[in-house]
This record gives sequence, structure tokens and C-alpha cells, in this order.
Amino acid sequence: MKKLFAFLAVFGMLSISASSIYAQGEEQSMAEDTTSQQVAEAGAAAEEMVDEGAAVAQDESEELQGLHKQIKAKFIEGGAMFMSFVLLALIFGLAITIERIIYLNLASTNTKKLLQKVEEALNEGGVEAAKEVCRNTRGPVASIFYQGLDRFDEGLEVVEKSVVSYGSVQMGLLEKGLTWISLFIAIAPMLGFMGTVIGMIDAFDSIQAMGDVSATAVAGGIKVALITTVSGLIVAIILQVFYNYLVSKIDSIVNSMEDASISLMDILVKYNMKNK
Repeated sequence: MKKLFAFLAVFGMLSISASSIYAQGEEQSMAEDTTSQQVAEAGAAAEEMVDEGAAVAQDESEELQGLHKQIKAKFIEGGAMFMSFVLLALIFGLAITIERIIYLNLASTNTKKLLQKVEEALNEGGVEAAKEVCRNTRGPVASIFYQGLDRFDEGLEVVEKSVVSYGSVQMGLLEKGLTWISLFIAIAPMLGFMGTVIGMIDAFDSIQAMGDVSATAVAGGIKVALITTVSGLIVAIILQVFYNYLVSKIDSIVNSMEDASISLMDILVKYNMKNK
């Protein structure tokens, strides 16, 4: 009897253990199923985002291609002759503008730092050391300093005249090319207006030939007139913005040149009084 009770107890314990193990296995399998489902959902979401990004990129590419085709069509409709002149004005104007922007950016220098280096070189190595500093520094300010230091032995008055004269030369170099940009700004709308006049003449010639006013006959000439006018005005606006930027940049450099020249004269006066 005791053996029977012991056997039943052991059998019950084994049954409980098996049940708990089975329950843990089911929980683990459910967790794995949930994890795999989440991974699948994340993958699907990522694929949807990639598809949406590709669709957006494709739409943007199609819009750019459509814009390019529209511009090309308007160029042809405006008349190849006058539209070509307007386009050439834009190309030449932008070419000169880009060259001037690069030149002016290279001409910009830190005048305070340059003055400090020149003063230190004067105190440590004299005029020749200061000239070497200016020789190794790019920009119109360093060139003006070099011309003034090169005539230091002739007196401060000669130095001042040399600085002023060479400053005018550098100002002319800075303003080089601006007259051509202003020419293209003026000529682009004129070409557009000329196309306008010719388009209106063609429209009236069509009316005269038909002997009656027809919207179809008039619309073609007016359309050509408007396209050439708008193109010329757009070119002029673009070049005018860059022209004003260049003028403001030149004014900034010139003001810096004048201020630095005055500071250089003060440094040379102190150096001259110190070495007397």
C-alpha cells in the first residue's frame, strides 16, 4: 500500500513538471511567433518607405524633365534668333560674374592680422622683413603695403603718395569687368523688347494678309513678343542681383584698403621716430 502511495506521488510530481515545461514551451513559442511577426511588420514598413522614396525621386525627376522640356519649347517658340542673343547675354554675363566673385574672394584679406605681422616684422627685422611679409601675402592690401614700404627710404611723404597712387590702381583692378556686366544687364531687355516689336509686326502683317481680325493669327505674334520680353527681363534681373553683390564686395574691400593704409602710415611714423 505504501508503495502504491509513493508511486502515485512520484507520478503526480512528474505530471506537474511536464505540465510546467509544456507551458513554458508554449510561452516561448508564442514569444518567438510575436517577435517574428514584429520583424516581418518592420521589414514591410521599411519596404514601403523605400518604395515611397523611390516614387518621390521618380516624380521629382519627371518634374525636372518636364520643366526642361517646357523651357526648351518656350525657347523655340520665342524665336531662335532673338532668344539666342538673350541666352548669350546671360552666358557671358554669368561667366564674367563668376570670375569676378572668385577674384574678389581671393582679394579679401584679414587686414588686422596683416598689420600686426607687418608691425612685428618692422620691430624685429626692419623694413626688409616687413616687405617679405607683404610679398608672401596675397591681396591688394598687401600689394599696397609693399609699394609703400619699398619707398620708405625716400621719406614718409613719398610713401603716402605711393600708397594713394597704387591704391587707385588696385581699385581699377577690382572694378574690372563690371562695365561688361552692366552692358549685358542693359542689352538683355532691349533684345527682348526688339523681339516684342517684331512679334507685333508679324501679328499685324497676318491681319493685313487675311483682311480680318483673327484671334489665331494675332495670338502667335503676341506670344512670341511676350516670351522674348520675359526672357530678357529674367536675364537682366539675374545679372543685376550679381552686379549689386559685386559692387558691395568691392566697396567693402576698398574701405578695408583705405583703413589699412592709414594704419600703415601710423606704424611707419612710430617706427621712424623710434629709429631716429
